[in-house]
Amino acid sequence: MSDIQQPHLLLVEDDTSLAEWIMDYLSSHGYRISHINRGDVALAGIQQLQPDLVILDVMLPHKNGFDICREARMFYHHPILMLTACGEEVDEILGLELGANDYLSKPVKPRVLLARIKALLRNDLSRNEKADAGQPHILMFGQLKIIQDSKAVTLHGKNIAITSNEFDVLWLLALRAGKVISREELVTQLRGIEYDGLDRSIDIRISRLRKKLHDNVAQPYRIKTIWTKGYLFAADAWEEDTSDKTGAEE
Repeated sequence: MSDIQQPHLLLVEDDTSLAEWIMDYLSSHGYRISHINRGDVALAGIQQLQPDLVILDVMLPHKNGFDICREARMFYHHPILMLTACGEEVDEILGLELGANDYLSKPVKPRVLLARIKALLRNDLSRNEKADAGQPHILMFGQLKIIQDSKAVTLHGKNIAITSNEFDVLWLLALRAGKVISREELVTQLRGIEYDGLDRSIDIRISRLRKKLHDNVAQPYRIKTIWTKGYLFAADAWEEDTSDKTGAEE
C-alpha cells in the first residue's frame, strides 16, 4: 500500500453528482482520491497512478468497465471494486469473472462502500505481508505450475489463461493442498466479507477453474467438492494430461 495512513483510491465514474459525494465521503474518512470520468482514459490512469484500489463503474462513456477491468488485470494486481446497475446479477457475475474483487449495486450505500473498501485493502495488505514473510512464490504439483508474482499458471507446459480472481482461489487452495477449505473461509479470505449463505462467487470461480485445468467437471478429482464441508485441492492429480477426457458440466 502506498501510504498506510492515507491509501490512494481511484474512482472511475462518469456520474458527476455520485462521484462528488463518493469523493467527499471517502476523503472525510482518510482516503486520498483521484477521479476519472471517461472509460477511454481509465487504463492509462490506472497504470500511471497505481492506486491501492480502483472503484470502477460499469457504464462509462467510450469504454465500459468490463473491458477496463479485463485489460487492467494484465498489469494491475490491487483490488478492483465494481459498481453495477441495481438488480443486474449478470453484471456482478461477469465483473467477478473478468477479475473484479468485489461489486456493489447502485444506489451505493456509504457505509457499505466504506466497509467493502476497508475489507479489500486489509485483505490485499495481508496477502502482500505473507508474501514478504517468506510464503512460497511458486507452487509445483506434477505438471501444474503456479507462479504468484505474475499470477501465471501452466499445465503440461501450456499457459492457462485465468482471471485474477480465479488465480486467487487456486493459490489459496493449492497452498493448503490435501486439506478441505470451507466456502465460508474462501469468501472471507478472498472477498474480505462474511459469507451470507447466498454468495455464489466462489462456486463460479471454481467451476471455471475446473474447465480450464481439465478437471472432470461432472466428477471433479483435481479440485474436489467435499459435500457440506467445502473444497479440496488434490496434490497428486496433476500428472496425466486429461484435456480430451473432461466431462461436460451438469
